[in-house]
Amino acid sequence: MLGKSPAMPDAGGAQSGYLITHAGFSLLLDCGSGVFAKLRAYADPAAVDAVLISHLHADHMLDLVPFSFALANGLIAEQPRKPALWAPRGAAAAFASYTEAVGMEDQINDGFSVHEYDSGRQLELGPFAVSWREVPHYIPAWGCDLRSADGRRVTFGGDCGPNDAIVELARDTDLLMLEATEGPGPHVGDDARGHLTATEAGELARRAGAKRLLLTHYSDLLDPEQLRSAAERTFGGSVEMASEQSRYVI
Repeated sequence: MLGKSPAMPDAGGAQSGYLITHAGFSLLLDCGSGVFAKLRAYADPAAVDAVLISHLHADHMLDLVPFSFALANGLIAEQPRKPALWAPRGAAAAFASYTEAVGMEDQINDGFSVHEYDSGRQLELGPFAVSWREVPHYIPAWGCDLRSADGRRVTFGGDCGPNDAIVELARDTDLLMLEATEGPGPHVGDDARGHLTATEAGELARRAGAKRLLLTHYSDLLDPEQLRSAAERTFGGSVEMASEQSRYVI
């Protein structure tokens, strides 16, 4: 776990970033602000084989800029390399526009081999079969399911409001990572939903039949034990809380 913070980073923390390793393959899931520094501190950035971005909000992708700078300029590996970067439709143009606007030309595309995923088709990425479902958020966003050849699975809900798509995507998964950005719950107001409460996360995990639930993307201004208790009441089992530098084995 490299970073779990929401839009306002925790004190000393990093935003969304999860390093998943299996069979000698390293996949970075999301790369928000602060994640590249954490990656340098606790792993080898040059060993990352691929990056997968759930959506284009800054707290999920902004550190692609320093990461790509290090790659493009040979700062982290003796031999130049361009890891695969998979992101939603329109990402390549968005990356190019952003880095050009801040005077870095086509920086992200210089550092990575950029591809856009089709949420309707499964992707074979190293030892993982990756599937997606679009989830409700303030911009187009996707949850993803990673399945290894031996059947072990991790499902990531990304940023999302209450929805049935994650229940379908995560059916019987080994580990379901869901956000608890809105606190323990209940949700207040009737505004458009782009985030979950811990209570709602527990309910979604229960409906999916997930074996384990890991709550993430919550602020350090919230009480993690209140979040855990709220999620456990609806999940019906124990709930794990994301924390930086923690490792989770499936």
